[in-house]
Formats: sequence, structure tokens, C-alpha cells
Amino acid sequence: MAVGLFSSLLLWAASPRLVQAAGELEVRLDGMALPISIDDLGAWVRSGGARSSELGVWFNLFEAESRKGVIDLLQAPLINDSSMARQILNSWAGRQLLDQVGDLVQVDDETTGLTVQTTLEELLAQRPEVTTLELLEALPAKKVRLDLDALLEVAASWRLQLERQQLLVERLGRQPLSPQSLPQAREWPAAADGRLERLALPVPHRERDLQLQLWLPDAALEGQRRSWLVLMPGLGGSPDHFAWLGRALSRNGWPVVVLEHPGSDAVAVQALLEGRRPPPGAEVLPERLRDLQEVLSAQGRGDLPLSGDQLVLVGHSLGALTAFLASGAQPEQGLGRRCRTVMDDLPLSNLSRLLQCQIQDVALPGFPPPASLAGVVGLNSFGSLLWPRRLPVASDIPVLLSGGSLDLITPPLSEQLGLLRALPSNPGTRAVLVEGASHFSPVRVEGQRGGEGEDLFQLGEEFVGVQPLQVQALLKQEILRFLEALESGRRVKRAEADAEHLQVGALHLYRLNQAGAARLLD
Repeated sequence: MAVGLFSSLLLWAASPRLVQAAGELEVRLDGMALPISIDDLGAWVRSGGARSSELGVWFNLFEAESRKGVIDLLQAPLINDSSMARQILNSWAGRQLLDQVGDLVQVDDETTGLTVQTTLEELLAQRPEVTTLELLEALPAKKVRLDLDALLEVAASWRLQLERQQLLVERLGRQPLSPQSLPQAREWPAAADGRLERLALPVPHRERDLQLQLWLPDAALEGQRRSWLVLMPGLGGSPDHFAWLGRALSRNGWPVVVLEHPGSDAVAVQALLEGRRPPPGAEVLPERLRDLQEVLSAQGRGDLPLSGDQLVLVGHSLGALTAFLASGAQPEQGLGRRCRTVMDDLPLSNLSRLLQCQIQDVALPGFPPPASLAGVVGLNSFGSLLWPRRLPVASDIPVLLSGGSLDLITPPLSEQLGLLRALPSNPGTRAVLVEGASHFSPVRVEGQRGGEGEDLFQLGEEFVGVQPLQVQALLKQEILRFLEALESGRRVKRAEADAEHLQVGALHLYRLNQAGAARLLD
């Protein structure tokens, strides 16, 4: 177990020099220090567990399957020269996690992370891949210490966060079912389908034109809506992922422009998967904000065929964060102090915190909020570290937030509900949580395997969540309701209850206003 945990942590490292190979692995557990000879460990592994030694006698206490698991783990490739893992470890997030791993895995010097990184780079210069055992044997230190006591403290923090999220779901589930759903948004006739146009917009901050998808209402509906929408995908997302939403909005009369963000889109993720570039992070936000600004300027000049005099910003994940920043919400003072606290616990149970902490090193452009901004829709939004007490969006701008109970990237308890409480009081501001939905439930990849029901990420329920098509249908209805309220010049009226529990088919949906979110969080 100790070796397995050690191997997992070392996945966050990566750059040359072998001085003196490590001789001993010291495991600290429950106040005790358990020394393991790395030479004996290597000999036992390479013999397939047949070598007779004191270490072998100890491992023979395990079941045969567990012994084989340890051997396979130590001999499996930890990293290779062109792997995605190597690119991740060279990124800002990888370096931050590596610094924190230095508190759990220590060598003789005071720069554990750099030592591991240097050793890996030297090994990769000599061979195409490196195993965990080879890295242990090559570390230039007499002793490598693995502090399982400290790791258990971190694990306890992770477990507490997951238990709090489970408690949230249980508390919401105890809410009585509402006697009836609120009126659904009016659907326009199915024949009034929207049309897709593609447009290349020259922008001064990029070498190539910005690629846009325009979802335009049928000619019979054109000009019947006051609002036009800008939709921004999340990190690694593309406009194609949200064709389902653009199509639904346009066929109901709303013109939509969906942005492509080069450098943080699906092309960038493919380059990461192929080991050709590090993962994009918060450093892409300035260009994303400039992309948005250029689109707003083009619409103002009449260069985009989008009618409407009021703007609604819609974004998924990092796209939602972009929408908040574009709305004039600058991070609260003290971000560095808050980040030092959360980084001590290795923020793997809420990966959005890594992006939020990186923002302190990013120079965000200072654009004024759009004068025509009428609303914001954030799908799987985040920002609890940026705005722990107050999210300074104008008080007359309602915000709709959505999340899922299986989202461990932007957990709804700390992120969507935390933001809901931090927003200015507005009767139209609320959050919608779907039980069984994940961070990727709003993402659809159309055109794969030819089936409308088979075009989602083939990643399994733990990533995509349950019934993603049904989740998208619910999100569509909630967004249409929100837009209908804006369209009629009124705000969504405060519900009689602070929290509503609705069942649609097999899915449970919870609507919370700001008072309901505050009560749950308190």
C-alpha cells in the first residue's frame, strides 16, 4: 500500500542528474519509521517475488494477488518521453502539486520536487520510459522518506469534503417533492428550427481569425427576442460540444454565438493527450476575455447578424468564470492567503481550486462590463476562492447557476452554492442541481457512431454522470425559463419555498434561491 501511494504521488513530477542512488525507503506511519532497503525491494520485484530475504518474508504475509499487484505497480511504466503525464508535470498545476508532494515524500535535500523532476528527466534522456522502481533506485539521496501520517491527514480532508457533498445530496433528497413543477418554458413549433452559420472574425490579438458558430432563428422568428447570447465552452471544450444548446435556443427565437477559444479548446487537449504540449490553465483567461470583447464589439458594429438589445453571457466551467470576470467581478483581496491554505491539503478533490489559485499570477485585462448585460448563465461554474464573501456582479443582473451531485471538479456545495450566496440579492438569481449529473453532463460530442443517444463522451458514468441526454433536456428547460423571464421584462419571481424538489422521469432536480443556499451552507 505504501509503495502504491508513493507511486501515485510521483505521477506529478517531471527534468537530469544522477548523483548517488537512494539506498533506503523509510515509511513513516503512526509515529513509527519503517526502513525498506531499495536494493532488496528491487531484487525481490525482479525475481517475481521468488527471492528469499527478510523483505520477501514480510511481503509473503500478503495474499498472492496483493504481492502480484505490488510487483506490477513497481514495474509498470510511470512516465514516458512523449506522455501526457510529462506535459502535465511541466505545467503550472503540476509544479504546484509537486511542491506539495514534497511535504509527503522527502529526500535528503530540501527540494524534493525538483530532485524528482531532475531525476526523471535524466532517466528519460537514457531510455524511452521510466518505471516507479527505476525512479526509486535512481533518486540521488541516501534515504527517501514517505510520510504516510501526513498523507492520511490529507486523505481525511478529502474524505470530509466528499462526505459533506454526500450530506448535501441526502438533505436535498429529504426535501418533499413539489406538488407540481413550475410552468415550463413555452416551446416554439418544431418546424421553426434554427440554422447554423460559421463565421471567421479577424481579431488583433490572434494570428488567425476567431472561428464562431452562429445559431440563428428561423426567418419567421427573427427579431422577436430582445436578448442575444454569447456561449463560451469550458477548458478543452469546443463549439461543437454545445450544438444541442445552440440549436435549442435558436429554435426558440434566440440568436446565439458560440466562441472557439484557440489554445484552450479541444485541439489543445488533443495535443496534451499526444504529449505535444502542457495542459492549458488560467493563463488563457486574458485571451478568452479578449475573444469575448472582440465579439461584443463586432456585434455593436453590426458585423454579426445577431439581433437584440440585451446580452446574456452563458458559459460552461471556465467559460462561466470568463462570464463573471467579463461582468466586472474582480477577485477579492487575499487570494494568495486563501490559496496557501487550500494547497496544504493537495486540492485534488476540487481541481478548480488549482485554476483559481493560478489567477494570482495572471494579468487580467481591465474591460468594463457590457452596458447591455442582462443576465448570466453558469453551467458547472466555480469561483469560491476568488469570491468567498461577495461576487460583485451588478445587483440588477440575475444569475442562473447549474451543477450536479457527481461533479468533483467543481463541487456544487463549495462552488455553485457558494457563489449563489456570494451574489448580490436578486429574486431571479438561483441554482439548479441535478442528482446524478457530473461536470461533463452538459457536454455532447455529436456525430460519433451515428446515433443521437450514442454521441457522448465514452468515459463512463463516473465522468459523464447518469442519463446525460435527459440532464441536458432539463438544463435546456431551466435556461429557457430564465430567458423567458428576462424577455418579458420581469424577473423570475421568488418561489414560495427556498428549495424545490422536482422529479422528472428518473431524475431529481433541486431549485434553490439564495436563502435556500445560505440555509444549506450554514
